[in-house]
Amino acid sequence: MELRAFVHYGLHFIVPLLVAVFFFRRSWKMVYGIFLLGMLIDLDHLLATPIFDPNRCSINFHPLHSYYAIVVYFTMLFFRKTRLLALGLLFHILADAADCWMMAF
Repeated sequence: MELRAFVHYGLHFIVPLLVAVFFFRRSWKMVYGIFLLGMLIDLDHLLATPIFDPNRCSINFHPLHSYYAIVVYFTMLFFRKTRLLALGLLFHILADAADCWMMAF
């Protein structure tokens, strides 16, 4: 369980921080803040019962984690104004998908 939590939260917080620092040196704090806004899609967990279930895969269970939403996040990459937020959302989806994959083992 500890490895799964480390990977999950590392992908949520550490990987976006590293990307912000290495690729956006001059404005890394702002970029990291935008990446962290991707966490807001977890508000859709409030629609589930129970709100948090450590053994539930979020991907395609919650509305903002659905395959349709993921397509929208990828589409947002093509527009300059939404590109950073799209990266933050996709980091979030990647972290949740890794958590799902690790549950299988």
